[in-house]
Amino acid sequence: MRLGILALAAAVAFGLLAPAPASAQVGGTPAEMVDTYDTLADGILALKHTEENLVKSILAATLAHSQVSLGRALVAIEKGDGAGAKAAVEALASDVGQLATEGDNAVGAVRKRLLEGGHHHNAAGEAQGVYDEGYVVVTRDAKAKLLASSRAIAGMAAAPEAGALKAEFKKVEGIVAGLLKPAR
Repeated sequence: MRLGILALAAAVAFGLLAPAPASAQVGGTPAEMVDTYDTLADGILALKHTEENLVKSILAATLAHSQVSLGRALVAIEKGDGAGAKAAVEALASDVGQLATEGDNAVGAVRKRLLEGGHHHNAAGEAQGVYDEGYVVVTRDAKAKLLASSRAIAGMAAAPEAGALKAEFKKVEGIVAGLLKPAR
């Protein structure tokens, strides 16, 4: 009997007979595991949000670069520097093309790598035809409009005219402003 009481006391002391914690649900997933999975989900969603912010930063930097190219073109047009204007307009057309594709070929290679790894930022939007595969911010509609502006600007390179260039670029700025709006 004495040995039984000692065994019972030892079991209580070592927690073997202590009441089960609330997390040890019978037949359910332990709360600690659910909490860990929940924080993992927070991290994954934060990475998705970070990817969106990074692409928006790429777009904002490319837009700023294109504004510099436009400024150079306008100065060259004003000075009558045909070669300088042509080069600046061609650079501007290239910049607008990069806006349409969320970056240059180096960014495209990263997008391809993510796709090969199974990451589709806008999988639902891709399925609905809103986004091209792997695109994060630029919709198909915005891409088409930006590419059309890029072609229109490139077409102006031979004989650039300040007013027409400014008008076309204003369209570009409007499209990009819509893409850079904060998510709702």
